[in-house]
Amino acid sequence: MSDLQEEGKNAINSPMSPALADVHPEDTQLEENEERTMIDPTSKEDPKFKELVKVLLDWINDVLVEERIIVKQLEEDLYDGQVLQKLLEKLAGCKLNVAEVTQSEIGQKQKLQTVLEAVHDLLRPRGWALRWSVDSIHGKNLVAILHLLVSLAMHFRAPIRLPEHVAVQVVVVRKREGLLHSSHISEELTTTTEMMMGRFERDAFDTLFDHAPDKLSVVKKSLITFVNKHLNKLNLEVTELETQFADGVYLVLLMGLLEDYFVPLHNFYLTPESFDQKVHNVSFAFELMLDGGLKKPKARPEDVVNLDLKSTLRVLYNLFTKYKNVE
Repeated sequence: MSDLQEEGKNAINSPMSPALADVHPEDTQLEENEERTMIDPTSKEDPKFKELVKVLLDWINDVLVEERIIVKQLEEDLYDGQVLQKLLEKLAGCKLNVAEVTQSEIGQKQKLQTVLEAVHDLLRPRGWALRWSVDSIHGKNLVAILHLLVSLAMHFRAPIRLPEHVAVQVVVVRKREGLLHSSHISEELTTTTEMMMGRFERDAFDTLFDHAPDKLSVVKKSLITFVNKHLNKLNLEVTELETQFADGVYLVLLMGLLEDYFVPLHNFYLTPESFDQKVHNVSFAFELMLDGGLKKPKARPEDVVNLDLKSTLRVLYNLFTKYKNVE
């Protein structure tokens, strides 16, 4: 092994730093003042990090299913701009003026530049920090690629549930005066769903979840009592708020009971099987709520389907405040 490779390993495995077993020799062959970053292997084993990668992979493959593109590894399949181009075109409903296939590094970077400029035009008005670049994406920097995908998923309101508070330890290796120096920084990939969606206004449920879990159980019991008072008329019973409203059926039936009308069965799926059918049901229930004079729910239908308890409670509490005296 060359001195430089040995030097790199020594720097990376320096005291106070966990050993990086998967650092490749090319990662330590740096020019003077050049910097290389990599995710600490222990962070890659974190269950929330693995979940984030899987959710994003599944989402990309769902979006691109008609293109017959299957992404298996984010850094290896997205770095050249080809898949990112198809993803953005599909999400934004646009066509980018780029060469279809480019083998050369220059051509790939030119394509990436065009794709990322289009992304920036979409995201810049929202004031989001753009934590990626042509060089970092083309350099297969997984942290940069994840930042990009999370931003796209949030902007296009992807029907997915990203794990909250995912952070990774990143090792930064820099060459100065012929020696390699390493440091560790923590990189936050996701925050809370509300903040990522741009909904910064907090409400009583945020406070309940964060500071008063004992009171939360009281609220849940009150809401279960409320919904069962009406659903029992159809011989239906709720015991679990987060799961039993997730397919939208009980929400639709509850609106019919509260407003005293029969909801035609052809308007919704009584036994929904797919994610889209469940989203249809919850969206339809939201429309019935608007027709009944309620404000548009703060929650997204996708959040309710994805078993997000806070979103489900917000929807049910809105119904409770309006209809609590209805017999």
